Amino acid sequence: MKLKGTEILLKVLEEEKVDIIFGYPGGAVLDIYDQLYKSNLKHILVRHEQGAVHAADGYARATGKVGVCLVTSGPGATNTVTGIATANMDSIPLVVFTGQVPTGLIGNDAFQECDITGITRPCTKHNFLVRNVEELAQTIKEAFHIARSGRPGPVLVDLPKNVMAGQTDYDPANVKIRNHEVSYKPAPKKMATVLGMLQSARKPLIMTGGGVILGGASEELTELARRYEIPVTGTLMGLGSFAGNDPLWLGMLGMHGTYYANMAVSHCDLLLAIGVRFDDRVTGTIDTFAPNAKIVHIDIDPSSINKNVTVDLPIIGDTKAVLRDLLRFLEEHHYDQDASSRGEWFSEIAEWREKVPLTYCQNGEVIKPQYVIETLYRITGGDALITTEVGQNQMWTAQFFKFAKPNSFISSGGLGTMGFGLPAAIGVKCAFPDRHVVDIAGDGSIQMNIQELATAAQYNIAVKVVLLNNGFLGMVRQWQELFYEKRYSFTDMSYAPDFVKLAEAFGIIGLRATKPAEVESVLKQGLSINRPVLMDFRVSREECVYPMVHPGESISQMALGSREMIN
Repeated sequence: MKLKGTEILLKVLEEEKVDIIFGYPGGAVLDIYDQLYKSNLKHILVRHEQGAVHAADGYARATGKVGVCLVTSGPGATNTVTGIATANMDSIPLVVFTGQVPTGLIGNDAFQECDITGITRPCTKHNFLVRNVEELAQTIKEAFHIARSGRPGPVLVDLPKNVMAGQTDYDPANVKIRNHEVSYKPAPKKMATVLGMLQSARKPLIMTGGGVILGGASEELTELARRYEIPVTGTLMGLGSFAGNDPLWLGMLGMHGTYYANMAVSHCDLLLAIGVRFDDRVTGTIDTFAPNAKIVHIDIDPSSINKNVTVDLPIIGDTKAVLRDLLRFLEEHHYDQDASSRGEWFSEIAEWREKVPLTYCQNGEVIKPQYVIETLYRITGGDALITTEVGQNQMWTAQFFKFAKPNSFISSGGLGTMGFGLPAAIGVKCAFPDRHVVDIAGDGSIQMNIQELATAAQYNIAVKVVLLNNGFLGMVRQWQELFYEKRYSFTDMSYAPDFVKLAEAFGIIGLRATKPAEVESVLKQGLSINRPVLMDFRVSREECVYPMVHPGESISQMALGSREMIN
């Protein structure tokens, strides 16, 4: 039976079990939107194409499924680039469909034409320009396969208008996709080497990253740490892969990591790095990173091995499969950790915890942002899905909200994209309508995509925005305070809308707290309402995020605010 390209697209999406599309219509995709009008697929109309990608990204991070968005050609397509680059840096599976002018007009500078495959080639895992309707179904199925397999990532499919209007025979049984991934199986001798390293180590440490969450390996990681009493630290993207309230958890490491996590990395003699890419914000000066340790690096992407940090034992493979193999091998070879041999190591870590705990001082009548986050954690019991914007709000969330489960911390890590949190929260709430979904935001970042409040209002997507409003581009201001003699060059955002009135203008609830005594009641009220709510917390204007490793320094050298640099 012959079907139009638009019909084939929607049939393949159904076969791929897509349940929601985030998008924005335009001329080049009108035929697709007309077909969507007749279908049962759920579509969320965003207010900006960047918001569509971030919403699909949030959905993907929270569910582990492939997120999907649909936009038109030209500026509609170029508006997706920041969202695509965000997903690419954090290895998030997306399929982004863009409209394109008819194939006969490509290269003619037609109205709303752009070479979106050329533009996005550096920031996609793969992309396609579909040139005829006969290859449409296979291309779409390959796009989903590529997006979700191996190291996940975003795939763009460019759809010329005449291809979508064309017709061809379609039979799902005849669509064969090519396998674009290589399977890696670690050799048993590598497991034996890990066993030998563990037997020799007196100060082992696990470093967990986003690859553990993407690989669904949190259970195996937890079993490894608890069974063999190995403390755990994590990258920003690894938060939630190991319970944040477990005694073995040391918190995040790196530029704004805990003192005791950074000191543990700097003094360990064996570092099991699982699903990480050794980002510069994590390592500090490479030469001084884990200087006393043998490093085992487990990652599915061969290009990540020895890219930033030279390791002693690379193991290429899926984190879940590798950890299962390792646990089995250790058990079969009767590795039994003598708890007494860890005593000195745990005592050392306990001293670091006691010497420099992760803390702040909430006194007076000014709200400290850390207090807002701690109160949110206490009220929810940690049972919430948290998105963040980027900046101080993101770092305070990483420090003071104890993420107990994977896929519960949704944030732009690698690219650091301001404006991510609100549309991402919309995507997360669409996936989990019965869960608390909270975007912890800064007043600068929220304004990047604040128009998506209208999306939340239109569909009553009951996201909550916890706005840490300090009237500054906070993290940039902090750097200006520390490194530019407090010359606050164009970071003062005190000229801003009244966010409560703005929320009401968008048709959602607006609340405000200006004193510490109001924080808990505002949070409880906001969380109790089954509608989108923006809570404006007027926080300390010049609060800084500490600890902080200054650029070019070792992570063992941390500025601690009012204290001296400690190492």
